[in-house]
Amino acid sequence: MKITFYGHASLGIEIGDCNILVDPFISGNPQAESIDIETLKADYILVTHAHQDHTLDVETIARRTGGIIVSNYEIVTHYEQKGLKGHPMNHGGSWQFDFGTVKYVNAIHTSSFPDGSYGGQPGGFIIQSGKKTIYIAGDTALTYDMKLIGKAYDLDLAVLPIGDNFTMGVDDAIIASDFIKCDKILGYHYDTFGYIEIDKVRAKAKFDTELKSLSLLDIGESTEV
Repeated sequence: MKITFYGHASLGIEIGDCNILVDPFISGNPQAESIDIETLKADYILVTHAHQDHTLDVETIARRTGGIIVSNYEIVTHYEQKGLKGHPMNHGGSWQFDFGTVKYVNAIHTSSFPDGSYGGQPGGFIIQSGKKTIYIAGDTALTYDMKLIGKAYDLDLAVLPIGDNFTMGVDDAIIASDFIKCDKILGYHYDTFGYIEIDKVRAKAKFDTELKSLSLLDIGESTEV
């Protein structure tokens, strides 16, 4: 399983021949100007919630690639009404896709489209493929629900927001890693704009002190799970 960081909360996941995009917000992010969305492959597009900084490029990429949009019922319905393909889910539900199993789990945040219309309830995803399991938290506060993830899954990697202000910050992400029983963390949702700028050196040092690993990828950089 190969994970590529496309800036902010945008990820590419390669599982065998299958290409998955998560929360594509690329064309509107000046920090990701090196990424050409016209070249990105997407058999599936996973969307955690409806905010523009997670959905900006969903429609454009889905139309070009024919990728299936996987999200909550409201978000999928929104895109199906535009003629795009989707697979609706809701909290606690899981589905076996051709690349593996996806479970839609709780996140504490808000969710609305740029025009203010309702975007359903926000969530995160647990993806299992082969012997690998990853957790993509989406935008969320620290929540006790994460303890259920730690009880049910043996995670190889957790992708957690660390920018603070709109989501949990570094200190809460460390607690979250305890709850989910995963010491290997990929940080995202930081530095895109002023409200979520962080001290990356200090953030890594805090994780090191707790004997945990915080990976902060450059935009376009990949890691293997």
